[in-house]
Amino acid sequence: MIKVAKFGGSSVAGAEQFKKVKAIIEADPSRRIVVSSAAGKRDANDHKLTDLLYLCHAHITYGVSCDDIVSSIRGRFVEIRDALGLQYDVEGEFDKLLPRLNRDMGVDELVSRGEYFTSRLLAEYLGYRFVDAADCVFFGLDGQIDREKTYAAIGNALARYERILIPGFYGRLPTGKIKVMSRGGSDISGALAAAAVHADVYENWTDVSGILMADPKIVKDPAPISQITYAELQELAFMGASVLHEDSILPVKERGIALNIRNTNRPQDPGTMIVEEVEEDADQEERFITGIAGRRNFTILTIKKRGMNTSSSLRQALEILDRYHAPVEHITLGLDSFALVSSTAALGDSVYDVIADMQKAIRPDDVNVQEGISLVATVGRKMTSRPGTSGRLFHALGKNGVNIRTIAQGADELSIIVGVENADFENAIRVLYERFAG
Repeated sequence: MIKVAKFGGSSVAGAEQFKKVKAIIEADPSRRIVVSSAAGKRDANDHKLTDLLYLCHAHITYGVSCDDIVSSIRGRFVEIRDALGLQYDVEGEFDKLLPRLNRDMGVDELVSRGEYFTSRLLAEYLGYRFVDAADCVFFGLDGQIDREKTYAAIGNALARYERILIPGFYGRLPTGKIKVMSRGGSDISGALAAAAVHADVYENWTDVSGILMADPKIVKDPAPISQITYAELQELAFMGASVLHEDSILPVKERGIALNIRNTNRPQDPGTMIVEEVEEDADQEERFITGIAGRRNFTILTIKKRGMNTSSSLRQALEILDRYHAPVEHITLGLDSFALVSSTAALGDSVYDVIADMQKAIRPDDVNVQEGISLVATVGRKMTSRPGTSGRLFHALGKNGVNIRTIAQGADELSIIVGVENADFENAIRVLYERFAG
């Protein structure tokens, strides 16, 4: 068995966190590939090294000295090294870096040094072979990851060395220059490594014990999700849940590799297992809702016209919204009417131009605009096999004074989505959580 273990910034924030990582790695010999982020915050008043490095680049760009910031960054690494009794020559590496800190040094290379130095220290501490991401993660000239070349390089590295550690977040362009990924890029690096070696499990170690059924800022102590399908995860992410980015899921999803979200500070917790298909058991029978999520600030445009040719009018309305770059989230059809839900921010001040164009093109009897709408999704793979789920959902909201403005169901029947007023957003999520998971 091969496991790839990616550790986020909070997991490698300091020497004590390094010790936790080592205990996790030593507990399972199958964790043969480790991917590391840059050292993150040690406490609420601390700074992520990545943020400090971006600040360095801003200072350099405007001709302001960044010596104090560089000294602080170096001090973090020296502190970790000395606390763990390591040999890595942090001072010597920084002495080589300092002369290059000028406007000719690209921001990507500078920012990538957070992952580089953290990984050099962690590799020595774990006794793993350090493999620079610049030598095994490759981008094409179009800026997209060259998966074939990357997979081959990572696979060759593991074949050559029994255990390897790769910095996350960056790779190399065909020109030789360093390129970083978007924020959270180390998650992508971990997924690429797992896909490259056809890992049995990709473990993403962070500071939470998996994905929660609802936002803990809204619902007190929401239950963790033990298992979730990739499809359900995408549905929750689309509806605003704070979960992994699609790019960090795709490589392992395509290979059929399970993704396990774990907590470095509580390694005894099983976390959330993300899989293609969930094997149900008796213990899961009662809980058929996977999670609840939502987003605020939508606008509902309702077009009414007696004897309307709905298909033609709908097509015209969609073309008008597309012209104003306002994506449609949901469509509800009636005999002589239809309603379109779009982001209020996307519509912006052009909402009145949209209405004017619709009146000109469709000649409706009425165009109604409802702003301040939130969309709340109840997601679950087993809802369609449970008669009365929608009725229970609507009854719970009505009983608690939440007025439903619009209703939609996902095309894959994984979710039931209701539109409520922004003022009812948090209450709606709490009511649905209590009804189905509390």
